[in-house]
Amino acid sequence: MAPTVPAAANLGFLMIVHEPNGYVGGYLVTNPWGRPLEFRLSTAVQPNRVQQVLYGGTLEPYICADLIGKTLVEKTSVPAGLILTDCAAALDLRLRLESPVAWLAPLDDPAVGKMTEAGLCARPAADGRGAVLCHPCFPADVTAVREVLERVDGRIDPAEPFARIREAMGEARKMGVTKAA
Repeated sequence: MAPTVPAAANLGFLMIVHEPNGYVGGYLVTNPWGRPLEFRLSTAVQPNRVQQVLYGGTLEPYICADLIGKTLVEKTSVPAGLILTDCAAALDLRLRLESPVAWLAPLDDPAVGKMTEAGLCARPAADGRGAVLCHPCFPADVTAVREVLERVDGRIDPAEPFARIREAMGEARKMGVTKAA
């Protein structure tokens, strides 16, 4: 059964940045017109060498989806009917939520072709915009994500809030709001 997203659902935008002091996340919830409703920042998560060895290839999805993404979404008081992320590893957040999570992939990412062939593309790359892809375990999300993107088309560019998050993260850093955990 495909997930349903309410017609006036808020949108969540999850950005994960890998910096020298660790992984840092920013989460912005907007209304369907792109107006901010809530914003959250994570502290830096820096895995140690033992964690890197033990987690292996699952470390980045664990940090991005389970530690940062899930925490930011749970701490937010405003729910989002759809969460878009700019980080492929954060797509695993969908394993922890009822709401669809989609990855706004960069234009040149090699995973786009494989995921598109697998039927996971909610919106193909076009006009300089990256493809929007759904989690492989939730192919039914494609329809729900496509419907939301069609509803907000012309009102909000799904890539634009990520620029706001990046700038807000920089401003918070200047203010000393984020510190390494």
